[in-house]
Amino acid sequence: MIKIFFYIKTEKMRVNGLCPIVARVVLAQKTTTISTGKLISPERWQATERLRKLLTVNSEKVLKESLDLFQLKLEKLHNSMCKFEEEVDLNKLKNRFLGKPENGSFITLLPLFDLHNNHFLKLVAVGERAKASHQKYLRAKELMRLFIKKQYGTDDIAVKDITSSFIYNLESFLKFESSHHDKVGIKNNSVVKYFRTFKTVLDKNPFNKYEGKVRVIEAVFLIQDELDKIEAKTFKIDRLERVKDIFLFSCYTGYAPVDANKLTRENIVKDSKGDLWIKTTRQKTGIRANVPVLPQALKIINKYQFSEEGGIIPKISNQKMNAYLKEIADILEINKNLTWYTARHTFATTVTLGNGIKIENVSAMLGHTNIKQTQHYAKVMDVNVMEDMQKLKDKFN
Repeated sequence: MIKIFFYIKTEKMRVNGLCPIVARVVLAQKTTTISTGKLISPERWQATERLRKLLTVNSEKVLKESLDLFQLKLEKLHNSMCKFEEEVDLNKLKNRFLGKPENGSFITLLPLFDLHNNHFLKLVAVGERAKASHQKYLRAKELMRLFIKKQYGTDDIAVKDITSSFIYNLESFLKFESSHHDKVGIKNNSVVKYFRTFKTVLDKNPFNKYEGKVRVIEAVFLIQDELDKIEAKTFKIDRLERVKDIFLFSCYTGYAPVDANKLTRENIVKDSKGDLWIKTTRQKTGIRANVPVLPQALKIINKYQFSEEGGIIPKISNQKMNAYLKEIADILEINKNLTWYTARHTFATTVTLGNGIKIENVSAMLGHTNIKQTQHYAKVMDVNVMEDMQKLKDKFN
């Protein structure tokens, strides 16, 4: 597990009184440091409790967001390396994060095309991609090879050396100098399509590029009767009662497991009208997810307000939570695969959309970056369709 702590280097104070902010990264009992490139005065660093207090100065708010983004990017890189590599070395993680070469060598461009195109050919073989598309990628690689040979007089170029001038010169080469079937130059729309192809192959992290398409799976959620059945049940076994409360809390707030486990009393805020909100930032996307506290959720919050754990709800691992939810489903004869994420889906469907909440507002509460994400999680209920169609019927009548 990776841990990241921010501190300031007072011994490196600049003439303007500002100190550099440094990240201490801990992994497998080893430590390294990475400069964040940000500065702050020691007085403000202490006064804001290392930017943890409620900030009122805009520049400090921006600084806090930058550090949050820094941490998020580093954690995402670590997770990605854990997923695709057997062992994650702290030095390798740091170099990858800073864009430095590993083992003294640089990633070059044309092998990335081979990596992509060979994988794409396998997808063609199983019918997941078109053969014509594969030909397009082969042609794109050949055009890139010809450009590099002409422009630089070499057989390949390091990815790190791709600059804005490289892009403009490549565009000029395609439009006015490349030849194909005795024709010189490529028309604008085709050039734009080739650039999309180049972007697909390169991406921001080329070797982690994956061409698979997401197959949309129907999200499992509870209908109102099933939700009522769980609420009405009181379990004599403490662990099942706690799991029921945690599950219902997520049903009425929409928080994912990783976010729900991190909630504390500090996340509960009262607005000018006296209404309570839970305000936080989703770990997965870094997007704010502010949710009004419904009575059902408040009841659970009050139930565990004196918990020694310090959270809004009891803490539990996702694995144990899902195992105990299966027990609850069996006891209540709910013929669905209950998981912690079922609660999030239930919030998006039965609790919100099913009660007429606009999908834009649901999307904001879920912390999604766009409506398409919400449409995947939140299935429009038949009752909403019928209500809208009844309005249409009335108009025709």
